[in-house]
Amino acid sequence: MFPIRNRRRPPALALAGAALVAATVALAVPVDSRPAEAAIGGITWQDEFNAAAGTPVDQSRWRFDIGGNGWGNNERQYYTNSTSNAVHDGQGNLVITARRENPANYQCHYGRCEYTSARLLTAATFTQAYGRFEARIKIPRGQGIWPAFWMLGNDMGSVGWPNAGEIDVMENIGREPNTVYGTIHGPGYSGAGGITGSRTIAAPLADAFHTYRVDWEPNSIVWYLDGVEYHRVDPARLGGNRWVFDHPFFMILNVAVGGNWPGYPDASTQFPQQMLVDYVRASGYTSGGGEPAPGTTRIRGAASGRCIDIPGANPVDGAKLQIWDCNTTAAQAWTFAADGTLRAMGKCMDPAWAGTANGTEVNLVSCNGNPAQRFNLTAAGDLVNLSANRCVDVRDRVTANGGRLQLWDCTGAANQKWSRA
Repeated sequence: MFPIRNRRRPPALALAGAALVAATVALAVPVDSRPAEAAIGGITWQDEFNAAAGTPVDQSRWRFDIGGNGWGNNERQYYTNSTSNAVHDGQGNLVITARRENPANYQCHYGRCEYTSARLLTAATFTQAYGRFEARIKIPRGQGIWPAFWMLGNDMGSVGWPNAGEIDVMENIGREPNTVYGTIHGPGYSGAGGITGSRTIAAPLADAFHTYRVDWEPNSIVWYLDGVEYHRVDPARLGGNRWVFDHPFFMILNVAVGGNWPGYPDASTQFPQQMLVDYVRASGYTSGGGEPAPGTTRIRGAASGRCIDIPGANPVDGAKLQIWDCNTTAAQAWTFAADGTLRAMGKCMDPAWAGTANGTEVNLVSCNGNPAQRFNLTAAGDLVNLSANRCVDVRDRVTANGGRLQLWDCTGAANQKWSRA
């Protein structure tokens, strides 16, 4: 569980935000009017939610947080994995529904739970450092309702919150129906001290779909509502505190009910409340120069001088990995993850069907926790699959673009030698 979204906004700050509505609208800058700092590549992960009505959440993309522990904010809902709370509507949307109910005698931190909802996350299926993270959402409404699209660092389990970092792409609280908030939290700037920006528009956000997005590069995060920038942060804004936005993060969608910041439902709050999500997309980041994105590496073959590449930068499951002229696209930006996997574009290098025999194809597949997806680049330059104890090898010793990869007995040949580049 990742329990923390501990936003306690001081009343004075909330009042100041209300007083600045006109200024916020006036200062909103069209996206095309400022220099583009983040070099955004192709889509690395997406869910378009086009399944038939009643279809459960795709668990190859999303998993659930479950429980009613208050989630660090004294929230009132119990998160479930039921289709009553998260389901496709058959019209191209995911629907997350908060209900006033307790169908299974759920117990919360305050006693018998009053509400159910859902919280979806990609911690086990997709993480990425830098790039564009975007969702098109129609949020719910009402006092005490707290929808969010946000991100946490993938090292939450080892360093905890706020050291892992948090990026709130979109938050809204029901008592401020026209305002979206974008925030970062980290060590020394968390909770009420998070670095926050907001934009207030003329009509309630719940009246229509809106696009919520961040563009994230190594030393900058920029927030957009419907393509209009409204907030920007960089390390200079942190007052000397540590910038922790330098490693992969995972995405979260949820609708909370109640909490320290939004307050609690009252007689005016109607249930059920629904958040409709048309799509969620992540795009890669490229440095725009001759180097791969920070935190990643190219893997160059000694025999060919070419790099391990995802064909067409299309990260479909089963994509057959190849060698190609080295470049700075996301298709060659690999991360040696702490769990031993080798990741690019949100997926893992994988021996086909967990094969261990000579000639097993080396493909790209959704990360699934199978030990067969663990690889190690040795000091001698061998890229070894740990389950098979065989090396990643360019088939038939091809050195031209398009040469395919396979597992083979480690021989020390040049077509099995690799280096970070």
